[in-house]
Amino acid sequence: MEKQYCKVGTVKPIAAEADLITLLEYQYQNFLDKASNMPTNTQFGDFFEQKAQKIKKTLENLV
Repeated sequence: MEKQYCKVGTVKPIAAEADLITLLEYQYQNFLDKASNMPTNTQFGDFFEQKAQKIKKTLENLV
């Protein structure tokens, strides 16, 4: 038997910084939308808000 290489789970790096910023802006807005659609004071809503804040900090460092 020969070795088989599976591409499932492989990561493709983002080469262009502009693409990275666009992706992060999309994710930031997506997490904010999810957090606003959750009932108030839920752990799930807090989780989405925290993720959005982390992405916002990353974006501020890039720009």
